[in-house]
Amino acid sequence: MKNPKLFAFASPSGGGKTSIIKPLLKKYPEIEFSVSATTRAMRTGEVNGKDYFFLSRQEFEVLIATGGFVEHEYFFDNHYGTLKHEVDRALTAGHSMIFDVDVNGALSIKKMYPNESVLIFIVPPSLEVLEQRLRNRKTEDDEKVQKRLQRAAMELETGKQFDVTVVNDQLEKAVADVDTIITKHITS
Repeated sequence: MKNPKLFAFASPSGGGKTSIIKPLLKKYPEIEFSVSATTRAMRTGEVNGKDYFFLSRQEFEVLIATGGFVEHEYFFDNHYGTLKHEVDRALTAGHSMIFDVDVNGALSIKKMYPNESVLIFIVPPSLEVLEQRLRNRKTEDDEKVQKRLQRAAMELETGKQFDVTVVNDQLEKAVADVDTIITKHITS
């Protein structure tokens, strides 16, 4: 690839970043998806190195101490992070990467790779729409939905530091908008 880039996507939960990323990965098979490392247990059907890099807590903590992560977070009693050697491998090979991270993870990627990173913040058209999307999932109780909405306020503020903001009101238009952004950056 002429100009490999690191496309870091973030959004409040329910913003639709996964729905936008999936068709773009199909369109651009030469762009790698960044596989995160985690200390959580492997679930049935998951494959090490494809779904996650599954590490022990000790392995993860050694990598934190030695600068082995571009970004990492601890939530729901497990560590999650982006392995620096995987990002370096992709860039050295001339491959762009797509990251599905939180706002802080995206900012960490930009800090470590300022010239290669493009931060794309996906937002819903309104907080009311976001709440409806979260409730329509029917995967969380009201308390968890409220926590996600509270976090969304922080994420929306932090997202102002991103390179580009895309409103996900109509999925096809949001995918097309992000496609234009990717094309601009990988061909320039």
